[in-house]
Amino acid sequence: MATDLTNQVLEAVAEQDSVLSTDVFPNAPFAIVKAALDRLHSREMVVYQTIERDEAHLSEEGRGVADEGSHEAKVFKAVHQALEGLQISDLPALVGKESAKVGQGKAFKEGWIHKDNAGRLVAKVATIVDVTQEQLRIIRAEQTHPDPSVLSNLRKRKLVVMQKVISFRLSKGPKYSKRFVKEDTDLTEEMLADGSWKDRSFKPYNFKARGAPIFFEMGFVEMPTNRYVETGFWNFDALFVPQQHPARDLQDTFYISDPSTADKPRADTSPSQQSLPSLKAATEELLPTLDYDQYWNNVRQVHEQGKYGSIGYRYPWKEEESLRLVLRTHTTAISTYMLHKLAANPRPARYFSIDRVFRNETVDATHLAEFHQVEGVIADFGLTLGGLISFMETFFGKMGVHGLRFKPAYNPYTEPSMEIFGFHAGLDRWVEIGNSGMFRPEMLEPMGLPKDMRVYGWGLSLERPTMIKYGVKNIRELLGHKVDLNFIQSNPAVRLERD
Repeated sequence: MATDLTNQVLEAVAEQDSVLSTDVFPNAPFAIVKAALDRLHSREMVVYQTIERDEAHLSEEGRGVADEGSHEAKVFKAVHQALEGLQISDLPALVGKESAKVGQGKAFKEGWIHKDNAGRLVAKVATIVDVTQEQLRIIRAEQTHPDPSVLSNLRKRKLVVMQKVISFRLSKGPKYSKRFVKEDTDLTEEMLADGSWKDRSFKPYNFKARGAPIFFEMGFVEMPTNRYVETGFWNFDALFVPQQHPARDLQDTFYISDPSTADKPRADTSPSQQSLPSLKAATEELLPTLDYDQYWNNVRQVHEQGKYGSIGYRYPWKEEESLRLVLRTHTTAISTYMLHKLAANPRPARYFSIDRVFRNETVDATHLAEFHQVEGVIADFGLTLGGLISFMETFFGKMGVHGLRFKPAYNPYTEPSMEIFGFHAGLDRWVEIGNSGMFRPEMLEPMGLPKDMRVYGWGLSLERPTMIKYGVKNIRELLGHKVDLNFIQSNPAVRLERD
């Protein structure tokens, strides 16, 4: 079976006004047909109408009844063949335990058998009609039955299951063509040099995509997120997460084995950190004045002994634990790095990032071991919790998610803290879509930020709001090895650069 039916769809509608997808592609998987139709529909080459119907299919038990007869018919046959009657205890050996259990009562109800004075089963009639078998054979042939009550009864007996079948009525679109030309997504230097771009067809860009443009229009600057591997210092200690916290256990975090540790924190001089003009301009003057040794010692003291008005955690803080390498569990490690830079010249600032993070979690419909985190921080003077709630409602509203709920929560590095919930209609329940709060003084003051500066921080999974907005019930359909590549190929490319 072909994995791309795009050109086959065009051929199918070439000679007819309209066709049914189930007639043309009876054995093609739904996802492959839908991907081809969406690809063509987005370019107005084909139009289609969705047709839904319910089909009845036999269960495994139902197929056995259709082939071999119903449980009650088997019981009748065994009793009828026993000319002197049959002991109830002998019935399972002749017809099987399931048929003996289910069919005996039904055969009594139909008046096919009865008990004699000796307690033996005796046939009351000479012949029977196995109505259940006949009904199931009709359903197997027609995928339905003219009598709805029959379907209802057989479903209760678990002999029939109902399946929703979706098909499409296809016809030509205003821009129909007999062939679909694969489109390029990028205009390359080679195409410009040899002039081949003139003969290429390019995939349309979705310039209205939500995400980074929302941050840009709200005055945020993107943070560099090129480091998937962080030290325990940036990922945990600098955020005032104690070294005994459950989040640092092996069952929650992926640790790197080779190399297993890194150096103490220092200024980052890697080219990738210098490649973002907006960040370089904003932070270039700050870099020479940052004292990373002092920051390291401040973090140690606030954990071990307490500092800046806090009593700390009062435990022996271990340097080797702080230098262990981990796959970052959140992009807040990058936010911490940027706020430390901001401390050299404290001023109002807004930073954001959208990138991948890793958690040692059990994978299910709403959890993945790796996902994309959207993170934002706002640093300013005079910020309040009410302002954070208002901002969250505005921010999520721009993504089409409304009616949020906020629940008090605990985070080691924010106080107060709130979990953010949105209602998922498909799952029919409230789903946590983010976490937020105001960063604690134990996190900010060791950096050198002034006491009266407040910082909002929030993070959310990119996948969960997407699930809510588009009605996706399983997060594995959006990210991971089970993603349908046809779905990705059939949707417009997205540009997130700011104009």
